[in-house]
Amino acid sequence: MDEPIVIVGAGIAGLTTALAAAPAPVLLLNRGSGQHRPASAMAQGGIAAAVGSGDAPRAHAHDTRVAGAFHNDAAVVNWLCAQAPATIGWLERQGVAFDRDADGNLQLGREGGHGVARIVHAGGDATGARLMQALRWRAQASAHVRCCDGVDVDALLLRGDGVRGVRVRDASGTACEIAARAVVLATGGIGALFARTSNPPGTDGAGLALGMAAGARTRDLEFVQFHPTALDVPDAHCLPLVTEALRGAGARLLDAQGRYLMDGIDARGDLAPRDIVSRAVWRVQREGRQVLLDAREVSGEWSQRFPTVLAACLAQGIDPRQQPIPVTPAAHFHMGGLAVDLHGNTSVPGLYAVGEVACNGVHGANRLASNSLLEGVACGRRLGAALAMREVPAAQGTARWVERGSSLPDAACGRLRQLLWNAAGPVRTGAHLHEALQECRDGLDEGWQSTLAMALLAAARDRVGSLGAHWREDDIPQTVALRIAGGA
Repeated sequence: MDEPIVIVGAGIAGLTTALAAAPAPVLLLNRGSGQHRPASAMAQGGIAAAVGSGDAPRAHAHDTRVAGAFHNDAAVVNWLCAQAPATIGWLERQGVAFDRDADGNLQLGREGGHGVARIVHAGGDATGARLMQALRWRAQASAHVRCCDGVDVDALLLRGDGVRGVRVRDASGTACEIAARAVVLATGGIGALFARTSNPPGTDGAGLALGMAAGARTRDLEFVQFHPTALDVPDAHCLPLVTEALRGAGARLLDAQGRYLMDGIDARGDLAPRDIVSRAVWRVQREGRQVLLDAREVSGEWSQRFPTVLAACLAQGIDPRQQPIPVTPAAHFHMGGLAVDLHGNTSVPGLYAVGEVACNGVHGANRLASNSLLEGVACGRRLGAALAMREVPAAQGTARWVERGSSLPDAACGRLRQLLWNAAGPVRTGAHLHEALQECRDGLDEGWQSTLAMALLAAARDRVGSLGAHWREDDIPQTVALRIAGGA
């Protein structure tokens, strides 16, 4: 059959799936570069893997479940953590040069929620960019992969009850219909739907909305992770990330009076899971006080260890080696998404999802730091290999197009982002969620962004208890909220 596997999205998950699908023909569709740069390229943290002395996949799995508030699918967690060492080896064979010490051993960092140092980096805090560079080169050099940039997939072709094609539009709006033996959504998360995010502008949930329009089931939409330390640039939407590895290297969070922010909140201090730290930062900011990250005692050469953070800070007139860094929470990762099994199957035949747009239960209610690149590579390899061997029956049934829908105007998108930030940020209440849902229904133009936002708001409203990154301030007395958070 000449019809290709169509992969929508050219981040880490999409590229890995494409490479693993050999020798089946693959068409890799990418919204483009520039403002639609994949979030994978911006990942600073690294890849979690139990490769150090005294570490083990079971310990990695335990930390993953603790961070996820035990809402995780334990079988998927165990599989992913067991795959992590082999995933590092596969990436090295693709040309990724991981950071090593003078003896040739992998340099391992530590991040929040991890009991030991197990984070593997490439180029210090430029890990995502290094992975993207290597995998993109491999894909372009592979005879079975054809890459097409600058196109947006806005509709799926269904025959019978299965997906058998896509419709794409280029920058001029010209449409093209493409038949496919399978369609894989690897479009990333939804961070750009919030007023403050560490994600690029193109990470707006477009793939999730497309899958939902086709009738694919969703899972855990209410669970959005907010990274506690994005660079606090006034009035900016997409913020530079200040990697958690800095706190792993000794940086401390302070309030404007110089007091350590996490003292008395959690025994793990600045390396508590991200949801706990984000809530602490959020509450201080809501009181009108600034939060700073003091990294002046971090040792080593910044240009090698933290080149991305150093460049971002210097661009704002801040030298992190000499002065504390102003930080803020920012929407960072969506634990929810299109419900898939471990093989990437959605509830719609012929439609698959991998990476952040998918939810297989591995992250639970709160993703453990540096598990996202691991998931994208490991699950992409598994899905690609399965699709290469899949026998595709001849297309049958009436053809029909399912469209994602029209987009909101820019001004309405701005209002929606602020609405989600205020109502569905790190700290939520039922009243605010209900009001935001009503405003979406009554006060915004129709568009796929508002449809997606309403689904998220409804899921958050309906989960009345606090769990992981979904923190309902009206769930328990506010006076004990932070103390109890330390056990989550």
